[in-house]
Amino acid sequence: MEMARPWEADPDTSFKQRLGKTPQELGNTTGTPDCPDIWELTNGDIAVIGRDLTQSLGRNLPDGVSIGSDERLVVIPRNMLIAAKPDIPSV
Repeated sequence: MEMARPWEADPDTSFKQRLGKTPQELGNTTGTPDCPDIWELTNGDIAVIGRDLTQSLGRNLPDGVSIGSDERLVVIPRNMLIAAKPDIPSV
């Protein structure tokens, strides 16, 4: 019997607000639809849009780190997370 995971992503939530600056403001895109981004969802979870590097970085994960079959390792620019820091609650 498989145990339920303590957290599951809610497919019925929606986007609430961007955290940080737009990819255009940060110079991380040319205006095309393939832009990295960070969003707070209406249920409080966070959505990250980035490059899927599951195959390349996933081969050399640190000890104790794993990627589930329904998960992807995504990478965003450092300046994007730094710009989002003031918008991320501490609790």
